[in-house]
Amino acid sequence: MSAQDDAAWFHSTFTAIRNELGKAIIGQHDVVEAVLVGLAANGHVLLEGMPGLGKTLLVRSLSEALGLHFGRIQFTPDLMPADVTGTNVFVQQESGRGFEFRHGPIFTNLLLADEINRATPKTQSAMLEAMQERAVTVGGKRYELDEPFLVMATQNPIEQEGTYPLPEAQLDRFFFKLLVTYPTKAELAEVVKGTTGTSSPKIGQVASRDHILRMRAIAREVPVSEAVLDYGLTLVMATHPEGSPAAKRYVRYGSSPRGAQALLTAGKIIALLEGRYNVAKEDLKRAVKSALRHRVLLNFEAEADGITPDRLLDEVQAHVDSSDRDPIQV
Repeated sequence: MSAQDDAAWFHSTFTAIRNELGKAIIGQHDVVEAVLVGLAANGHVLLEGMPGLGKTLLVRSLSEALGLHFGRIQFTPDLMPADVTGTNVFVQQESGRGFEFRHGPIFTNLLLADEINRATPKTQSAMLEAMQERAVTVGGKRYELDEPFLVMATQNPIEQEGTYPLPEAQLDRFFFKLLVTYPTKAELAEVVKGTTGTSSPKIGQVASRDHILRMRAIAREVPVSEAVLDYGLTLVMATHPEGSPAAKRYVRYGSSPRGAQALLTAGKIIALLEGRYNVAKEDLKRAVKSALRHRVLLNFEAEADGITPDRLLDEVQAHVDSSDRDPIQV
């Protein structure tokens, strides 16, 4: 198939999955699309929002639409690493007694890590190898995870007591961080009607594991011009203290190289969704907050002035687009 045929197939497959999810997920169009972008990019997604906004339903519906296995871990302070990865159990076998590995819930295709920041850093670290290398090591033996493997983690922005901030190394392993907002009145009305009646929407399988793997392969083939690549790298470098006036004032640490990788990969997928087989600067602009907001560590002055990562990124982008702009005015 030609590149344009691949792009058309990608667009139609992505649209079919998104439309099928729309039967169960009311509103949250940007979140649904971004989760699918993460899946097509082989990247994990961190969701931050109020409880009850359909995060679990989204992952379960996605597994049904793709015919993939769905797993869920409720993170709590007493959760141990073995509760995530699995452990060796001493059992009686035909050949005698010995150890047998019992797989943990991380051995799935789509994993919902619910309230991930309620677990201790020791338990959170059990996710690092799985998220980066798609494998876990238990008792000195390495176990590969099946592809595709997507972690969709949630954290509550309101309840701070009994939580542990995610380490920067773990945050950096999330492809996107998405902010889930409260539905509009019209969307809420649809949710209430659909959940208090006698019928519930049925999600049918519209794609498969092979479709996802092919989508990933197609996305990687999308070319990026030197000008667009330079623009994306300039955006990422401008999040560093030496990169722009706003970052110099408010940033402790800027984005890692993974931020540049996520930004460019997301740009490729967004271009395909727009029916193009080349990446434009506008594609990167659409992805910049989702890809970088969790990779920018602000300082105390930013907190005192009420500067959020999103506001900082707005100013960084404005600085890159027009070098004569002033830094944030407070």
